[in-house]
Amino acid sequence: MVRIGPIELPDSPLLLAPMEDVSDPPFRAVCKDNGADLMYSEFISSEGLIRDAIKSRQKLDFFEFERPVGIQIFGGDEEAMALSARIVDATNPDLVDINFGCPVKKVVSKGAGAGVLKDIDLMVRLTKAVVQATRLPVTVKTRLGWDESSLNIEEVAERLQDAGIKALTIHGRTRAQMYKGEADWTLIAKVKNNPRIHIPIFGNGDIDAPEKALAYKNRYGVDGLMIGRAAIGYPWIFREIKHFFATGEHLALPTIEERVDVCKKHLQLSVQWKGSVLGILEMRRHYTNYLKGLPHIKEFRTRLVTVKTMEEVESVLEEIRVKFAGYVPQRHMVGFSGAQVEEPSCAW
Repeated sequence: MVRIGPIELPDSPLLLAPMEDVSDPPFRAVCKDNGADLMYSEFISSEGLIRDAIKSRQKLDFFEFERPVGIQIFGGDEEAMALSARIVDATNPDLVDINFGCPVKKVVSKGAGAGVLKDIDLMVRLTKAVVQATRLPVTVKTRLGWDESSLNIEEVAERLQDAGIKALTIHGRTRAQMYKGEADWTLIAKVKNNPRIHIPIFGNGDIDAPEKALAYKNRYGVDGLMIGRAAIGYPWIFREIKHFFATGEHLALPTIEERVDVCKKHLQLSVQWKGSVLGILEMRRHYTNYLKGLPHIKEFRTRLVTVKTMEEVESVLEEIRVKFAGYVPQRHMVGFSGAQVEEPSCAW
C-alpha cells in the first residue's frame, strides 16, 4: 500500500497526469472506469482563482466517484499560492498538488511552473506557503531541473520533503527538453533510493505500453507511475498495465463495442459539463486514438471533427459500430509507442 498522508493507494498505483485542456472531469471519468488510481485536475492559475476567473473556477469541479482526486495549482507568488490553496481546500478534494514543471512559455514567463526550477529557495517558500494554508496533503510535480547544467532534483526532493509535502512526482526531462527526446529515469531512481527520502516518489515520462510500465517499475523502483499522453483517447491503458503487472500477459484489446461505448460516454459527459458547443469541440482531440488501428477510418474521423451536434457525432459513432462489427484489431496497430495525439498545452 502507498500512502499520501491519510490517502491509501494500492501497491504500484497508476496516476493520471494533470494535462491542460485534457484532464477534465469527463476524461477523468473514463480513466477512472478503466483503473486510474489517483487523478489530478488540469492546472489552475493561483492568480486566476483569486480573480474569480470563470475558467479557473470551473477547473475546481470534480465528482465524488473520482476520489481520490487532487487539484493542481501553479503560480510564483507566495501570498497568491496560499490564498488559492485555501480556495481549493474549501472545495474538499483529497489533496493539493503544486505544478513546478510545466515548460510552456506562457507559464514559465510568469515565474511559475518550470520557471521556478531556476530558484529553489523560491520553490521552497511557495511550497511552505501552500502547506501552511491547507489542511489537505500537499504534493508536487516537477522536472529534473531547468537544463542539463542544473539537474538539481535530488536537492529539490529533500528540501520539498522538509517543507512538508507528502509525495513527489518527477517527470524525467528538463525544462529545456520540453517534450523532446527520451525521458531519463535514472535521476528519479536516485531520488527514490535516497535514504533521506521517505515520501512516495512517482515517475512520469514515456510510459506508453504495459511492457514499459513493468520494466520501469522494476528497474527504477518508484512507488507508482503517472501516465499522461498515452491515455488520451485510450483510457484502457490503465487496466492493460494492471493486468500485465498481475499476469505478465496482455489483456485483450478493447472491442469496437467498447470503443464506441466509452467514446459516447466521454462525449455525453463532456457536453453535460461544458455545454454542447465547447463539449463537442474539445472532444475532437480524442477521436484519433479512440479509433486508432481501424482500417480506412479517415472518412469517419473527418466527419467526427466537422459535425456540430451530439446527435450527429453519435450517429457517426453508430455507423462505425456497425461497419466494424466483429473486427479484431492487431496489437501492433493500436500500440501506444509513437501514437499520434494532439499535444496538450502542458502534457508534461
